[in-house]
Amino acid sequence: MTSRTQGSSAPPVRPASGSARLKRPRRRAFRRRGAATGLFALAAMEGMAARAASAKDGRKDKTCGHGGGYGEPRELTRTDAESGFEQTLWLPEGFDFRVLATAGGPMSDGGTVPLGHGAMACFATGEAGVWRLLRNHEERSDPFDGGGVTTMSIRWEQGAPVLERAWRSLSGTLANRAGGPTPWGSWLSCEATTAGTGGGRDTEHGYVFEVPSHASREVAPVPLKAMGRFAHEAVAVDPGTRIVYETEDRSTAGFYRFLPKTPGRLAEGGRLQMLKATGEWNFDTRTGRRVGKSIPVEWVDIDEPDPRDAEAVPLAVFNQGWARGAAVFGRLEGCWWGEGAVYLASASGGDEGEGQIWEYTPDERGGLLKLVFESPDAELLSSPDDVTVAPSGNLLLCEGSGRGLPAVRGLTRSGEVFPFAHYEGDAEWRGATFSPDGGVLFVNLRGTATADPALEPGRTIAVWGPWGEGVL
Repeated sequence: MTSRTQGSSAPPVRPASGSARLKRPRRRAFRRRGAATGLFALAAMEGMAARAASAKDGRKDKTCGHGGGYGEPRELTRTDAESGFEQTLWLPEGFDFRVLATAGGPMSDGGTVPLGHGAMACFATGEAGVWRLLRNHEERSDPFDGGGVTTMSIRWEQGAPVLERAWRSLSGTLANRAGGPTPWGSWLSCEATTAGTGGGRDTEHGYVFEVPSHASREVAPVPLKAMGRFAHEAVAVDPGTRIVYETEDRSTAGFYRFLPKTPGRLAEGGRLQMLKATGEWNFDTRTGRRVGKSIPVEWVDIDEPDPRDAEAVPLAVFNQGWARGAAVFGRLEGCWWGEGAVYLASASGGDEGEGQIWEYTPDERGGLLKLVFESPDAELLSSPDDVTVAPSGNLLLCEGSGRGLPAVRGLTRSGEVFPFAHYEGDAEWRGATFSPDGGVLFVNLRGTATADPALEPGRTIAVWGPWGEGVL
């Protein structure tokens, strides 16, 4: 996750109505809660030692309160000045939003905004109040060449974020659903398919690609083959070790890590491994798991990260780890690094099949895996997709195409879930990410990936307001 201190000189934000100016939101450092069922303990500092101290002291989190402390959401409508697209959202009092870009709209490089808005990340530029937002696209209108990345230059101006320009920064890829930011300022975009030349395409797919956030034009699509060829979803990078963690978007999924030969230089290759529960052969995380229990883990090698039969056998990488006793997850989606751990979402995991949130904390022995939340029913949380660690240390979840009305929901350390933003429509939420100073939340409404974008266009939303009044 990008640092809270980067770009801290961005201008203050203010509420949607009234003339009172708010100071830039100051994120609160919440104290940890003692050990209890449903504990959502974050690995601050050195992780487990901090948790033990917290349990001993008996300290507790700030209570979630109504709507995460933000109160009842209210209806708010804004119109994109460029496209004329009108958007209505339900947000807490004091928050405002702006539509920054809709699918089919013009970009500064002469192209149009692609379909299927997906995951993204926001990067500092070194200039106060100016950020780069890199956004995935899972466009499927062309079955042989769809997907990629666009870059947006965002400036904070007169109390609101403004889109300065946008351009295509990666193409020639397929089904780019998610990815993740790196500590060295690039975006890793992942393909969620192993389709290839056997199906008539010009090239093989199923890889990770790197796009520098500072690039001012499109970069060449160079597949990082040592990171594996499978149905990728997201990645998260440990800023200390530069190890890259990867999720797999299948009902039978693995959780992987990539050990680069040279930290920060992924193109030089490295070693791919898959998570295994210590002392457990083919540990099944999908059902029968207890919230709060720490599971020691180890990692097994993947000998062929780029198997020749990956197109015909999409689980060709997974099968190698499975043969060595690796664990299985249910449809892994987004993951994010924060507070010394990786948080990953299983969209179909849990006894009710409504989703799980896992925490992996690395250590010198291999690490600990913990189930921090499991949804008991669809109304509370259904099919969590992208996951982001908010500057407070709590989590923000984007719901996918589950049952009910998809929302952007907060999840606290004490296991409380609350809706932060929602709207009445068909588009799924994707790619929640905060500006480097923590003052603006950027999030996508995915829209259609195959039909006329005017029917339900993908669009990027910027949200700002009094974050310090609640738990995010």
